[in-house]
Amino acid sequence: MDYRTLKKIGTAELVIKKSVFIGYASPAKTEEEAKAFIAKIKAHHGDATHNVSAYLINDGKNFAVRYDDDGEPKGSAGKPVLKVIQNKGLSNVVVVVTRYFGGIKLGYGGLVKAYSDAASLAIENAGIVEVYETERFEVTFPYNLFHTVKETVERAGGRVVGEEYGELVKFTVETRKGEAESLMGLLTEKTRGRARLRPLFMREV
Repeated sequence: MDYRTLKKIGTAELVIKKSVFIGYASPAKTEEEAKAFIAKIKAHHGDATHNVSAYLINDGKNFAVRYDDDGEPKGSAGKPVLKVIQNKGLSNVVVVVTRYFGGIKLGYGGLVKAYSDAASLAIENAGIVEVYETERFEVTFPYNLFHTVKETVERAGGRVVGEEYGELVKFTVETRKGEAESLMGLLTEKTRGRARLRPLFMREV
């Protein structure tokens, strides 16, 4: 299953009408990981007014969507954070926005914007990455075909992930799932059958 998630943990901080909003965004492969991340942030900011959270887990086998306003007016905090995750097309992501109240009420619309902005900035700081299933194959060929093979692989969107040099050159090539067969056919054509090809295994990156 292909999906978009976060590269790493991201953070962001906003000050709006003296209230401090601190956003944390993290990849999470399971609901347990998401809950553990929320618990960690809540423990770290035990003195905060609110620790609002949302997560969306979907890896093709497991699916879980939750949000928590943590004492803010219903629908003004957790749901907007979840909508940011959904609008960015992300899966396997957890976001916590911590608020230290500054004494000035923001109103319902102000809360929605503040929590949305903090979540969005934390996600941007984390960076988005695409996860997809891949498959690999080996291609073995004479040295004089080096540039032909490498350029054919790269132009077709494949990646050389392993190289061995002996009497012949051996590349391990990785492609998106479903694209290896056509690339192998293209390599056979470009090398006029002088490259030996062998399928390997499928994996997720």
